[in-house]
Amino acid sequence: MNRSILVVYRPAAGRYAAQFRSVVTAAAGLGVATVVLLPTGWQAPEAEGLAQYHADLDDPAAVRAAVDGIVAEHRVERIFPLFEGDVLPAARARRDHGIPGLTPGQALNFRDKNVMHRRAEELGVRVARSCRPDTIGAVEEFAARAGYPVVVKPYAGWACGRTYRVDGPDALARVWDEMGDDRHEYRVEEFVHGTEYHVDSLFKDGEPVFAQLSRYTYSILEYRDEPGGTVSRKHGLSPAEQRILDLNTVVLRGFGLSTGVVHAEFFLLDDGDVVFGEAGARAGGGSIVPAIEAGRGINLAGEWCRLELDPAHRTEARLGPEIGTEYLASDRYGLVTAITGPDELTSLEKVLDADVWKTVGDVIAPPTASNDVLGWYVCEGTDFEDVRARFKTVRDAFRVETAPAAPGAGVAEPVGAAADGRA
Repeated sequence: MNRSILVVYRPAAGRYAAQFRSVVTAAAGLGVATVVLLPTGWQAPEAEGLAQYHADLDDPAAVRAAVDGIVAEHRVERIFPLFEGDVLPAARARRDHGIPGLTPGQALNFRDKNVMHRRAEELGVRVARSCRPDTIGAVEEFAARAGYPVVVKPYAGWACGRTYRVDGPDALARVWDEMGDDRHEYRVEEFVHGTEYHVDSLFKDGEPVFAQLSRYTYSILEYRDEPGGTVSRKHGLSPAEQRILDLNTVVLRGFGLSTGVVHAEFFLLDDGDVVFGEAGARAGGGSIVPAIEAGRGINLAGEWCRLELDPAHRTEARLGPEIGTEYLASDRYGLVTAITGPDELTSLEKVLDADVWKTVGDVIAPPTASNDVLGWYVCEGTDFEDVRARFKTVRDAFRVETAPAAPGAGVAEPVGAAADGRA
């Protein structure tokens, strides 16, 4: 059997298409074939010509059974899950077949926020205070100690789905009713007041070979009120920003990462202290990957593949100007009758790349997660404020017109339903 890799790929909304193509290209350049595991019923034109298999990717047993069949027919050397929810099932499949990469125990450090925060504390890294919502009394006691607001979130969630900012007792009562019998799936954290950053990293044999620090321009929990934006921080880092990069290395090593890609989030407090938020063992969601590709000249997913398959590969990234990326959003809901296209956006000054996921005839519904958006764009600037000013110019140029949708009309699934995008 020829050398192969397995990519667990969810083609919903085109969100991972560029990452998928980059992994396939990287593997092919090393003489390695790609096998694709897709969700049941899905087809992906970008996977044409590749060996394709299907399974219910939300059923861990079905995924492991599908991989059993795949490794019986292909010499799989590595498994690449592109979506947050596939990280742990992929780790279990690796263990089943002795394939190198994250083990299930290591994957839990990146997937289960209860495990994640406990391990970070063991490493001496500050995290938000938290409690389990065993009873509403436990949450009320915690809120009395930590102070409102508090954040209620799934311990293994993504993209702010089913995540609530709770500002007081009345809001807590409403959220408690919404959680219902599923409260064992949640955790409660104090609300961290600080500036949020993210670090997108590549590791090789336990050592960082690439790390990009970026600063969010918004609060992720307020995704319904403003589009998500992030700006790179490459020049003139403060000591506190450098501390974020140092802590990122501490966390990823302590979580057991050997070779791979990670998107991690941190908060910088007004007093200069740093609080770890969370980390996912996959490339950043939304437009983080194309933004880094535009600014640094590497595709994180493709580099991950090369680092895994080629012991001699060395990541070489340029520095370049500061790069920003922002989601495209609209408060107009209904049937799309007109929408600005990507070519119109890239014709704007300093806009380097763009993608629009909606077209005329689609239906826009109110967002239910931070990645329920219409697309994204990437631009460059001299510094954080210059990029933010560019955001406003592009945002003002983006136009969406809608009409009331016919009863029962809609999309097959929300834009972000099968995607990560925790920008």
